[in-house]
Amino acid sequence: MCPAKEALIQTRHTNMIKIEHLYKSFEDKEVLMDINATFRDGEVNLIIGQSGSGKTVLMKNIVGLLIPNSGSIFYDDRDFVSLPKKEKIRLRREMGMIFQSAALFDSLSVLDNVMFPLNMFSYNSFEDRKKRALDCLARVNLQGAENKFPGEISGGMQKRVAIARAIVLEPKYLFCDEPNSGLDPKTSIVIDELIAGITHEDKITTIVNTHDMNSVMGIGENITFICEGRAEWQGNNKEIMDASNKKLEDFIFSSDILRQAKELHDQQKK
Repeated sequence: MCPAKEALIQTRHTNMIKIEHLYKSFEDKEVLMDINATFRDGEVNLIIGQSGSGKTVLMKNIVGLLIPNSGSIFYDDRDFVSLPKKEKIRLRREMGMIFQSAALFDSLSVLDNVMFPLNMFSYNSFEDRKKRALDCLARVNLQGAENKFPGEISGGMQKRVAIARAIVLEPKYLFCDEPNSGLDPKTSIVIDELIAGITHEDKITTIVNTHDMNSVMGIGENITFICEGRAEWQGNNKEIMDASNKKLEDFIFSSDILRQAKELHDQQKK
């Protein structure tokens, strides 16, 4: 990208995450090698790649669960890698997390699950905390479910509770690890649309770790493809069908249905 265009993007996007020359190894095995990527606010940023490619390790480095061997992770102008401990704690309060398994507390009601971060970090009154949690539940279309327990609701509803909990502290950055794991295709679309809607409305920097091709084609506004520990390609869901990267093609068009869709797409272009 030319310097002028990059400067324009940085001016327009205020809560960007930028990774520069990131390396991570475990003992003598290199897992991430010279990763460079930019994740923009107000867009759904996807990290894609097959199992073992390094995408989960990359996500863990971005949120601070792992420490890279070298390189930088900038949250705006703050290099997370070199921040003092107190500054890292402050920055983590700007993050929301959606885990692969939803990770709800079985012994707490839906409302109490969503209120949990508020009870930990907010000094607002109980009534204000409750109102905020109910507002978030309404935002993910779970009005009337606040008194149920996780074991009484479906997997898709559990994921929506997890989204409500992740946004209850109004984060600037939202991280989603395989949010559609274990869900049927129709429910997966609902989850994708909720994540995309919240991202656009709140101008959040959202990063989704996924290998769900429906998500890639549906909400992939900024996609980073990781293969064998390297960032092989970055683009969007409109460009991905025409990408000339062989490793990306092998990953995306591994199924017969997608391969046929690619062939049809190529024929229509002629």
